[in-house]
Amino acid sequence: MNQRLFELKVIGSFAAAHNLRDFGGKCENLHGHNWKIEVVLRGESLESNGILVDFGEVKAAAREALEEVDHKYLNELPFFSQNNPSSENVARFLFEKLSAKLNTGNTRLHSVSAWESADACATYMEF
Repeated sequence: MNQRLFELKVIGSFAAAHNLRDFGGKCENLHGHNWKIEVVLRGESLESNGILVDFGEVKAAAREALEEVDHKYLNELPFFSQNNPSSENVARFLFEKLSAKLNTGNTRLHSVSAWESADACATYMEF
């Protein structure tokens, strides 16, 4: 028996500076990125109106989460004082913020990807 699954993706962006600790390379120096963020939600069934979740709701939650990091020095934020501000941990930070707002009985946040450049990203998901 085939199981059906719907997936929704929203893209956001923010600009921030950081430096990696204990890295041993040039990224230990202060530098910045124009990050692209991909937020992916999944669910097995649609609401009675034929949608998984309103794109506007997802975009609003993403904008709110991204405001916490936009034009900031990530190393100075409490989460990143405990966790190196790597792409992996940026994705994890945003996943934790967004899952608290977007998870419902039918819809679950599947993953958050943090692109630090056009050809390099890290993805965080829980399973």
